[in-house]
Amino acid sequence: MNRYALRFFLVCQVVLGAMFLPSIAAAVSEPEAQEAEPEKGPHRGRMLRDGDFAVELAIFETGVPPEFRVWVSDDGESVSLDAVDLQVKLTRLGNVVDDIRFRAEGDYMRGDTVIYEPHSFVVTVIAQYQGKTYRWDYDNFEGRTLIGDGVAEAMGIATEAAGSATLHQTIRVYGQLVLPPDAKRQIQARFDGEIKQMQVNRGDRVSKGQALVTIESNESLKPYQITAPINGVVSEQFASSGEQTAGRTLLEITRTDTLLAELAVYPMDRNKVNGKAPVTISLNGFDQSLTTTINGSRTALREDQARLLLAEVNNTEGLFSEGLFLAGDIEVETFSVPLAVKRSGLQGFRDFTVVYAKVGEEYEVRMLELGREAGAWVEVLGGLEPGTLYVTENSYVIKADIEKSGASHDH
Repeated sequence: MNRYALRFFLVCQVVLGAMFLPSIAAAVSEPEAQEAEPEKGPHRGRMLRDGDFAVELAIFETGVPPEFRVWVSDDGESVSLDAVDLQVKLTRLGNVVDDIRFRAEGDYMRGDTVIYEPHSFVVTVIAQYQGKTYRWDYDNFEGRTLIGDGVAEAMGIATEAAGSATLHQTIRVYGQLVLPPDAKRQIQARFDGEIKQMQVNRGDRVSKGQALVTIESNESLKPYQITAPINGVVSEQFASSGEQTAGRTLLEITRTDTLLAELAVYPMDRNKVNGKAPVTISLNGFDQSLTTTINGSRTALREDQARLLLAEVNNTEGLFSEGLFLAGDIEVETFSVPLAVKRSGLQGFRDFTVVYAKVGEEYEVRMLELGREAGAWVEVLGGLEPGTLYVTENSYVIKADIEKSGASHDH
């Protein structure tokens, strides 16, 4: 089993909770479990030793942004810091190098650079003391993992480049479909007489100008026809052949090609909605949503103080019916931002909200400072460089693999 196939197995095991092969998992984890922990110094920093010469390197972040502080000793005794020339290089994912210099401050040396998150890098420490150069290199990784492209594709991991976006803020509302005020037409005879032929039945779809009823006039004894004044459906039939019209309504035709979405907007959101605001509507029982605009409202408030806004819904195909429940997202603000990420890519890592940046076949957390949210997008104020390739779909797979590897925050 190559390393990518093995990693694919482990990721699947974490994500799916498959614990049916504990012996293999234990065998894979055993070398990590046996790896010795780095030596810690009295200031909880990492001890680096070369003979009697020792450097303790710690990230200090109490009351200040994270920075390196260093304590130097020789044969267990503190040395004069003016006699030490110290340099630390941090090589981050993508070969970004932070070059840190130090100055003496009290009994320690203080770095001149903020150690920004993530604290994940290859550390190179170079110290010169009494004519001798000391060097140490070690990995200090957190929130990082390696997943081959073939495995990532099989797991459905998708990426995009972070960049600008237009965000559409919306409010969620609910309602139902109703008929427009002019949707129904009552069909009566112009001249009373006997109904000789009822040419349509309830439920029939009719076109404007189509013959509906043939009547023989009581006065002239001549037949004449009543035709449909609109396109629609025969929604009611009140008379039959052989009956007298007697001044009554014979049929009712309802136009169904246009319906109204009646949307309840409560007082807290009422002032946010502008006239002609776009709205996306999802209808009960239909997978596909549709878009329209607000074009009016009811004059009276509902009993629960909601105002009913109205938006036309095209129903030329006759798919929708009066009374159908719906949800709507009314657009209340549109704005462009220089940098945004998809909400689907966000994950939690320690106390941060992160996305996972991709460099080659490696993935690593990027701690984000977030701004406004709108729909599928979230504005990014800091923590991510424009153009960074980041995971947008199935980012939980990356999180699971990092948690499986036990990547820690080593200070």
